[in-house]
Order: sequence, then C-alpha cells, then structure tokens
Amino acid sequence: MSAAPHPDPPAYPVGLRLAGRRVLVLGGGTVAQRRLPALLAAGAAVDLIAPAVTPSVQAMAEAGELRWQRRGYRPGDLAGAWYALVATDDPEVNAAASAEAERERVWCVRSDDAGAATAWTPATGRSDGVTVAVLTGRDPRRSAAVRDAVVEGLREGTLGAPRHRDRTPGVALVGGGPGDPDLITVRGRRLLAEADVVVADRLGPRDLLDELPAHVEVIDAAKIPYGRAMAQEAIHATLIEHARAGRAVVRLKGGDPYVFGRGMEEARALAAAGIPVTVVPGVTSAISVPGAAGIPVTHRGVAHEFTVVSGHLAPDHPDSLVDWPGLARLRGTLVLLMAVERMPAIAATLIAHGRDPRTPVAVVQDGTTAAQRRTDATLATVAERIAADGVRPPAVIVVGEVVTVAERDQDR
Repeated sequence: MSAAPHPDPPAYPVGLRLAGRRVLVLGGGTVAQRRLPALLAAGAAVDLIAPAVTPSVQAMAEAGELRWQRRGYRPGDLAGAWYALVATDDPEVNAAASAEAERERVWCVRSDDAGAATAWTPATGRSDGVTVAVLTGRDPRRSAAVRDAVVEGLREGTLGAPRHRDRTPGVALVGGGPGDPDLITVRGRRLLAEADVVVADRLGPRDLLDELPAHVEVIDAAKIPYGRAMAQEAIHATLIEHARAGRAVVRLKGGDPYVFGRGMEEARALAAAGIPVTVVPGVTSAISVPGAAGIPVTHRGVAHEFTVVSGHLAPDHPDSLVDWPGLARLRGTLVLLMAVERMPAIAATLIAHGRDPRTPVAVVQDGTTAAQRRTDATLATVAERIAADGVRPPAVIVVGEVVTVAERDQDR
C-alpha cells in the first residue's frame, strides 16, 4: 500500500546559473524593480516586456542592463526563456503567461499567485561570497526574517562560518571605529571572526576582543617589547612573522587606519615583505565622536568646511607640519585629535593669529563609549576648563560655531 502524497510538498531548492541565458520579465512595476538587480547580478540576459515601467527600471534599460520592449504580453514571448518572472497587474495576463511557461517548460514565478507558479523566489541575502536563500513555503515574511538573521550573523561574525578552501593568509588592517563596538564596519567584524591572530591597539574597540574564539591569539600592540623607539618596527615584525606562518592576521586599529593611524607605514612594510594586505576603512573619531555628542562638523549657514588636525606636536615644534596661522584664518570647523596636552598652546596660537577668543569649543572624552563626557568652553577658556575638569586622552576637540548649533535650535 503506497503512502498518500504530501498535501503541500516542499519546494526543491536549487541554484540557477543564469549567466548569458534569457530571462523574461513581464511587468515593470515595483515587483520587477525589486527582483531585477539580482537577475542582472547573476548575469542573466533580461528581456523586459511592459507598456510602462518605474523610473528605476527605465534607468536600467537606458543603461543597457536589460532590453525593454514597450508593449504588453503576447503568446510566444516565453519561447526560448530559461526562467520567467510574471508580475503584471492583470491576473488574466499573468495566468496566460504562466500557462505558456508550463507548456514551454520554463520555470515561472508569479507575483500574484504563488500557488499557481512553478517556482518560488526565496528570500536571499549575500555576505562575502555566500548566498543565503530561505524558503518557508507560503510565508515570505518568515523567510525574510530567517534570511536576515543568518546574513546578519555572517556579516557580524556572530555566526561562525570560517573559510576553508579559498582562505589566503595575510594581514587585514581593520579600522575599529571610535570605541563603540557596534561602530566597526560589517567587513571588519567578519574578518575579526575569521582571524587566527589579532594585533590590537589600545584605542581599538576592546569589547570585541571578548567575543573572539578561545583559539585566537590576541596581541596587545601597546605591550610589544623593545621600547618606544622600536615599537612600530616591532609591530611590523609581529605582523610579518604571523602572516608568514600561514595565519590570518587582523591588525585592529582605532578609528580609521589611515587617519593618524600609521596604517600606510604598516601596509608598506607588509608589501615589502610580500605579505598580502587588505585595508578595511573605519569610522573615524574626527566625525563620529562630535556626532555622538550632538555636534555636526558642518551645518548649513554655519560651516561649509571642516579640517582635521593632529595636535600631538605643539605649534612651535620644529617637526610640526601644521600651518597654524592658516588654520586660524579659516571660518569653518577645526577638529583636533591627540591635542589635549597641547591645547593651551594651540588655543593661544589660534587666537594670536586672528581666531576670535569667544569661538565655542567642545572637548569630548571617550566618545561613543559608556564613559563619554563633554566639556564646553571657548578658545579663551578651554585650557583652564581642561585642567579643571581633569580631561584626559582620548578626546576629540571641536573648535567652531557648530558647537552651539543644537543649543541655538532649542532656543528657537
């Protein structure tokens, strides 16, 4: 006695390789607009048939990404197609096209009646070469929710899926952002999850280190031996050593690797040693920390420019490359990094060269973290306020009228 057929058997999942193959899309509305990018990314030769299309679909046609025939459906349109998406707003047209697809043995998706279709479009997402496709029968919202959870896990590194076949040893210079672990980029977090060794800066997002698997070796760059004069060369040597041993290495830096982060020095040293280097930009504290404290570095009618300056050397230091008199003449925003200790001299120099002593100043310490605090002053008073409040690095100092924009908006 044979078993009764399943009343609603599951769909058989398969990955269609559509590169260079004809795909027919009927209808040029929002459904087509949503589905077309994935078909084009798959390399499909898309024929679109519709009397009218959305502006976005029209732009795809005008760019030569697909062929648009400005008419309605005609019998015979399915001939020679490998796959079809039927998405017009006329149920009779959809039914006729679907019936033709059945006769021509063309897999066909229907936007208006999934039960009458011969194929279903899964909820899909991509992360670093991995395509996630989820089908839950006739519950597209659940499919999308499962898809989102898996893709987010892969992107953030919370869902472990290390490479095996195509993994290349090397070093990734990863900008960790201003401090809040949620502000690292998706790519940076994924590379952390795949690392064998992490060489971390003091200002990197420390909370992320606790999430690493137990086998990952974490090296504190601030404690690499040989003294301050040799610290950078020792970091280079450490990165090269581990990469040459076949390990995947992440150099985790605060902010962005190339914004006062000596990232280029490390990239050059690695390249000279023949080590593959990947640079992952980070969210720089120069913009994100003021933003987290409610300060826009630019604002319409207030500042049309902002300048990011290193304050690690005093204005009169012979090695300083900063044109402080020129900066004093600017009308826009100055964002000073590594400037807490030198701020008395910096403020005095800016005032001496013409910047108004009443210019608002904000000092944001430990920006984007739970310890964030803000001190407000003017150029004339910032030195004494830093001393009185016990401000210590890391802190971002903002000089300009943008500091008081939020207060002025509240007064209106």
